[in-house]
Amino acid sequence: MKKIKTALLLIPIIAVLSCSGKPATKPAEVFDGPKSFAKANELMDKQEYEEARTALMEIKNRDLTKKYAPMAQLRIADSYTKEEETDRAVEEYRKFLDIYPEHKYASYAQFQIAMIYFNQIEGADRGYGGASKALEEFEKLKQMFPRNPYREIMAVRIEKCKNIIAEHEFLVGTFYYKKEAYPAAIKRFQGVLRRFPEFKQEAGVLYQLAMSYKKLGEKNKAEEYFKLLIEKHPKNSLIPQARKELLSIKK
Repeated sequence: MKKIKTALLLIPIIAVLSCSGKPATKPAEVFDGPKSFAKANELMDKQEYEEARTALMEIKNRDLTKKYAPMAQLRIADSYTKEEETDRAVEEYRKFLDIYPEHKYASYAQFQIAMIYFNQIEGADRGYGGASKALEEFEKLKQMFPRNPYREIMAVRIEKCKNIIAEHEFLVGTFYYKKEAYPAAIKRFQGVLRRFPEFKQEAGVLYQLAMSYKKLGEKNKAEEYFKLLIEKHPKNSLIPQARKELLSIKK
């Protein structure tokens, strides 16, 4: 009986000793949004983009207030832009727009998408794809965020995109014209006139369009476009030749 009592007395002591032997559990670190975001931005400034993205992902996962999570998503997209990983950047900006369409920086995300494509423009012969995509994204920006802060610079960019696309279509039309594929040339020239009425080389488009119709024997159409050229661009260097062609049609 005495042994049993002794054993019972030892049980609490053993329990205490076993508990005291366990290492103390470290309390979970409280998430500090401003500090975490500042650290991520510091890594971005140092061009340590992979580490920055790791920090930004942690912010997205731990920010219960959702105050810093949107900005973290945006900065992830920015990091890919800085690394010139354009496809990933576009993907992350679109993700931001899908999740936070009403966020105050949503117009910035859409502008960045447009600028990624705009920066791919390399001239009319090679920049058609980039200009087309950039124009599409700039138009989205205008429709989605009509009061966006990029309106002035965007107008200049849109004009350049349109000129690149129009010039490309004009070059293709000229190629068909030289190959005597006049119906294909006419289709391209008409498209330029319809879609880009402010194209700087409109006189050249009108002249080659009129000549294409003349080559096909469509004198009325040829006359129509020679007259339109003379009317709209009376001082252009093509006018003397256009007048000669017009006279030859009327004979």
